[in-house]
Amino acid sequence: MIYLADTANIEELKKLFYYFPIAGVTTNPTIIALAKRKLSDVLPDIIEIVEDKMLHIQMISDMAVDMVREAKAYKAKYSLGDNYFAKIPVSKEGFKAMPMLKDAGINVTATAIFTQQQALVAARAGADWVAPYVNRLDNISSHGIEVVKHIVENIEHFKLDTKVLAASFKTVDQVHRVSMVGSHAATINFEILELLRSHPMTDMSLDWFKRDAQGYYDIEF
Repeated sequence: MIYLADTANIEELKKLFYYFPIAGVTTNPTIIALAKRKLSDVLPDIIEIVEDKMLHIQMISDMAVDMVREAKAYKAKYSLGDNYFAKIPVSKEGFKAMPMLKDAGINVTATAIFTQQQALVAARAGADWVAPYVNRLDNISSHGIEVVKHIVENIEHFKLDTKVLAASFKTVDQVHRVSMVGSHAATINFEILELLRSHPMTDMSLDWFKRDAQGYYDIEF
């Protein structure tokens, strides 16, 4: 499973890209609003950090033709390449837009997915990624991990050229469990990414190594 950063906070992204094997960045209107910067202002900074890694940008248009126009506008304005994915909701207009975007040479991430069937329909419509919302499903007792598991099984069973990008996490355990059911990727906020890579016993071990090395590690470098 690969990891993406679900944030538009530039300082958080700089920290993550310094040490974490981040495969890309995902954004949506809520994330942009949390950064308290307009999209036109923050997007160039994100693109500079991401470089050739994946960048998933949410479309906000209601109609399919407008979603396509919006996705094309971002691609042209910022000279985005094959690492750019237009995030499209699994609405009627979204499903209509997905093959239109693929025909236009734009990658598609189907988002706001809450059922296995929504993901399967999106895959049939040409989505490169499908993004089920894990924690939001858990909050309504709909078992987000199980939904992810069923989506992965469907993709493998029908040999579809689509991958699962699990989203919406509140705990490290949720991330752990989606990895165990075969999710291809997970997009995770800064706090959870920091928690999943660390452990107090790791910190203690480093302290022990430092102490024990004194007087014995004598090779200069």
